[in-house]
Amino acid sequence: MVKRVMIALGGNAIKQPHEKGTVEEQMKNVFIASKQIAEIAKQGYKVVITHGNGPQVGNLAIQQEQTQELVPAQPLFVLGSMTQGQIGYMMQQSLKNILGEDWEVVTVVTQVIVSKEDPDFEDPHKPVGPFYREGEAKRLGAEKGWTMKRVRPNGERQWRRVVPSPIPLGIVEGRSICKMVDAGMIVIASGGGGIPVVVNSDGKLEGVDAVIDKDRAGEVLAEEVGGDIFLILTDVNYAMLDYGKPNQRPVERMTVEEAKRYSKEGHFLPGSMGPKVLASIKFVEQGGERAIITSLAKAVDALNGKAGTTISQK
Repeated sequence: MVKRVMIALGGNAIKQPHEKGTVEEQMKNVFIASKQIAEIAKQGYKVVITHGNGPQVGNLAIQQEQTQELVPAQPLFVLGSMTQGQIGYMMQQSLKNILGEDWEVVTVVTQVIVSKEDPDFEDPHKPVGPFYREGEAKRLGAEKGWTMKRVRPNGERQWRRVVPSPIPLGIVEGRSICKMVDAGMIVIASGGGGIPVVVNSDGKLEGVDAVIDKDRAGEVLAEEVGGDIFLILTDVNYAMLDYGKPNQRPVERMTVEEAKRYSKEGHFLPGSMGPKVLASIKFVEQGGERAIITSLAKAVDALNGKAGTTISQK
């Protein structure tokens, strides 16, 4: 049977840390990523893609702040939907230019269900937008009702707005996406972790200001489309044990039990590799064949067992 690959692209696949984020820079990066994805599709895999949106949604948030006297500012969940269209367009065009007219590539603006009772709504921790001085941060918090926290131990600007990062529970458009994959389309979905929505008291969907972890949302989508392989592409070739220490070393294979043990021992940092490993564990536990963490440049090699960190049951 044709295997289904869920590909989760890190932010570095769209904007490098040293770049300004111009359209030209982002299109160049997306084209490089698309060449790897196109090669995977050519090998016969059915492909679903999700991606980060941190730099893009951060820039949009700044634009909202700077122009709100002229144009009404939009809420965070609307900014998320805007970046899904922005990045989806870039990827669609790049993949189409590489693969040709016979291939169908679509972007789905995707809503992701979260719980109103998620504890992160009470104690948010996900930083978004620019850094502020303490006085400015407290003023903005009071004026806009934002939660502001100190996220840097030193420096002139230590404060940022923080928003909830609730656990994703389901994909609203999951069945539609699955039908597209069944039909042989390459689907780009759940970008930036998806647009967070809750079910209100009337049983209707309603957007909420939050940022869902991209890898966790990608794992939920992988389950819904019947993914066989969950391929997480980041800026390193392998997950590392004892990361940042003199004896750090790459790990090529982990069972689920080993990955859980290493996570408890603190090998994978919460803000970087941690969520990727946890999403991989959940995917395999829910019946996925294997999850792989590697760099964009090693994507094809990793699928063929020649690179990356593979997580499986045995």
